[in-house]
Amino acid sequence: MALFKRFGLFILTNFLILITVSIILNIIYSLGIFDGVDAYYTQIIVLSVVWGFVGSFISLAISKFMAKRAMGVKTIDPNKATGVERELVSRVQRLASSAGIPMPEVGIYQSPEINAFATGRSKSSSLVAVSTGLLNYMDDREVEGVLAHEVSHIANGDMVTMTLIQGVINSFVLFFSIIVANLISNVLRQNSDSSESRNSSPFLDFMIRQVLMIVFGFLGSIVTSWFSRTREFRADAGAAKLAGRESMIAALEKLQLYVNAPQDERGEAIASLKISDKSKIMALFSTHPPLSVRIEALRRGRM
Repeated sequence: MALFKRFGLFILTNFLILITVSIILNIIYSLGIFDGVDAYYTQIIVLSVVWGFVGSFISLAISKFMAKRAMGVKTIDPNKATGVERELVSRVQRLASSAGIPMPEVGIYQSPEINAFATGRSKSSSLVAVSTGLLNYMDDREVEGVLAHEVSHIANGDMVTMTLIQGVINSFVLFFSIIVANLISNVLRQNSDSSESRNSSPFLDFMIRQVLMIVFGFLGSIVTSWFSRTREFRADAGAAKLAGRESMIAALEKLQLYVNAPQDERGEAIASLKISDKSKIMALFSTHPPLSVRIEALRRGRM
């Protein structure tokens, strides 16, 4: 059921992106900006930029809604919270005040995974959510470190920053895919002995473009992953200021202890934990630095 819900939300998001991109492009071209102008590359640039950024910003705009629905996050009403929920809200409120940001929504979702995340379109419309697995596994000091890390992401504006970076990467991917696909198609048509094949290759053009988008998107993910890793170091540094260096180190060490535990002891809880150490090649595509590197950076104060 959860998988079906996530797939449905993914389809809905992409449908909204398609509709929005089409409307914006129609408005741009209806203004007659390119009338009578041989602006082939300019039009491709406009298409690429609109497509790249519209998709990213729509995803950002509905990120909090999507996270709540996809993860089953139960937001906490501060006026009705009791027990663990009240303590969680109190911690986030204290950390947000120290970071100088508006109070985010706070939520919990049922899952054995050890995880927490922050999302939202802006500092004034954000969400901090934690899994029940994390609350059950970590002590108060460690939870404080994790919450401070997520609050720091919000204070640093990381959601918007990553959206802009993703928009730039998406634009470059589409632009170069179209240009290179056209060059390849032209070469293939020129080398063909059949005049029929020269005049009818839309399917070939489409397939070449799709392959190139996958290849360039794959390469682009290296860049976005690198930026994401740098933001993680900044969030760690922010957490050290908000909750204390030792709290952040304790939280990371607890995660490292869990990651290094035998598989039968970890069970399902590691499923969505994307911060374990990886091979050098796979590390290029990791959105989080290795835990050992983050711990060492905190200890040395290299943030």
